[in-house]
Amino acid sequence: MAGRAADGDVTAFGVLVRRYGPMMRAAARRILGSNSEVDDVVQEAFITAWNKLEQLDDPRRVKAWLMRITSHRAIDRVRSRRPMDDPEDLELPAAEAHSPSRMTQTKATASALREVLAQLPDAQRSCWILREVDHMSYREIAEALDLPESTVRGLLARARRTIMTRMEEWQ
Repeated sequence: MAGRAADGDVTAFGVLVRRYGPMMRAAARRILGSNSEVDDVVQEAFITAWNKLEQLDDPRRVKAWLMRITSHRAIDRVRSRRPMDDPEDLELPAAEAHSPSRMTQTKATASALREVLAQLPDAQRSCWILREVDHMSYREIAEALDLPESTVRGLLARARRTIMTRMEEWQ
């Protein structure tokens, strides 16, 4: 499909938009921390992809290529709004309905995690979110962020170490 889109087939590109758009939205939301800019980032990513389709070396790798474009756009957006917007906007999975005390504890822990994530350097936060929230492999993260896999592993190790240290009281 990517090969046909690269040849100027608008219908084929539409198929790519429908196929990969939801995944790109999810990745952008996790990097951005909220829904407010997700559609803009994904739209920018698709415009970039359309304009650079001829640069796609291997059409079988279109997913990783689109995710890399999306990640770069989202990270650029985060960098442009420094300091980070309200970390409360980060959407974490909802806690199961338990006792009120359990729900209060879960909310407090999630709030603390949001604060810790907001303080991480952009690259560490992006790697951590792509790995722990999006469940991407090291290779997929490396491709999405256009980084060597060893760099991704190092960024994740530093992010995890920081999170564990700062979240000790919540364990």
